Amino acid sequence: MPPYVMQSMSHLMNTYARLPVSFTHGKGVWLWDSNGKRYLDALSGIAVNTLGHAHPRLTENLAKQANKLIHVSNLYQVSEQEIAAEKLCTLTRMQQAFFCNSGCEANEAAIKLARLYGHQQDIDNPAIIVMEKAFHGRTLATLSATGNRKVQAGFEPLVKGFVRVPYNDLDAVQQVAEHNHDVIAVLVEPIQGEGGIRTLDIHYLENLRKICDQYNWLLMLDEVQCGIGRTGKWFAHQHTGILPDVMTLAKGIGSGIPVGVCLAAGKAANIFKPGNHGSTFGGNPLACVAVQTTLTVMEQDQLIQNAATVGEFLLRNLRSRLASVAGVVEIRGQGLMIGIELNRNCLELVRHALDEGLLINVTDEKVIRLLPAIIFTPDEAQQLLDKLCPLIINFLAQGS
Repeated sequence: MPPYVMQSMSHLMNTYARLPVSFTHGKGVWLWDSNGKRYLDALSGIAVNTLGHAHPRLTENLAKQANKLIHVSNLYQVSEQEIAAEKLCTLTRMQQAFFCNSGCEANEAAIKLARLYGHQQDIDNPAIIVMEKAFHGRTLATLSATGNRKVQAGFEPLVKGFVRVPYNDLDAVQQVAEHNHDVIAVLVEPIQGEGGIRTLDIHYLENLRKICDQYNWLLMLDEVQCGIGRTGKWFAHQHTGILPDVMTLAKGIGSGIPVGVCLAAGKAANIFKPGNHGSTFGGNPLACVAVQTTLTVMEQDQLIQNAATVGEFLLRNLRSRLASVAGVVEIRGQGLMIGIELNRNCLELVRHALDEGLLINVTDEKVIRLLPAIIFTPDEAQQLLDKLCPLIINFLAQGS
């Protein structure tokens, strides 16, 4: 048994199949466990640690803010929140922001906003189109919107009001539009993360925007995982020319501090009124300083371009080294959001990689998911390739 195996924490609810390692500290894209072993982090807390670990400007600003004010509640004006909202709306061309604590809370806000919008259109049972293999969270509403039975199983009855269609299928959306007059919105991830790093056809969002305009629907984009510079643009939909009505963000927006946001524009703006929605902790001063610092460092250090450049380097070299390997189905992604689909269950690769000092993830059972911090350098990307590619090749050879 490896020396880092620990006794189970018996007082924790058994909600995670935790790996047998505990980290004590990190620096940049590296983590150290309780035995002093170093790991290359190619997961960044599942796309959370945008600036890596222990970024000096982030830790300094958080310490300064914590020494002044952490929380006062949204009963009062929060200047740090107003600054963060202005910055986000400038970057996104959206108009309003609601701050919360996570991606599922941001999506919950979007769902409530859409339903309220529908009732304002005199629709008694407003419905939202969602996608197969989607993941929007684990609250009752967001797991109902999620297209994964494993997430939903055991929590029935699910929340009604969702119409599911295949991902990347405009014809299916059009069919619903022609036959279901209760639909008031579409909720879609520009890139499905938990669903296996699945990308949309290049013109899908542009045409979906046209359908939403034609039927007066809200176009709601879940960019919780693919936003905040991960794809080589500030937001994944910016690879097209469209603007959503609603967009949700979380994960990387606070570089590890829990924070989410639901942004609205156009006909989705000004729908919420006092009392319609709220959050005790959402947008507290500490979280909003994390948002401000993350966005500022990304701009100053040109990390958006870095994500595009290093991501292209990784994709090109992964395809060069693995595409002809029997058992590799597809290598896909954008920027530093990459999936390597194999023809078999490969969950055990996570443990093999851990033994080699590499942190990766497997989603949808067969897709190796890479989500390194966007500070990843070409040298660190090369180290990732040199660690991961032999692991995949050996794994596939053993199972052939």
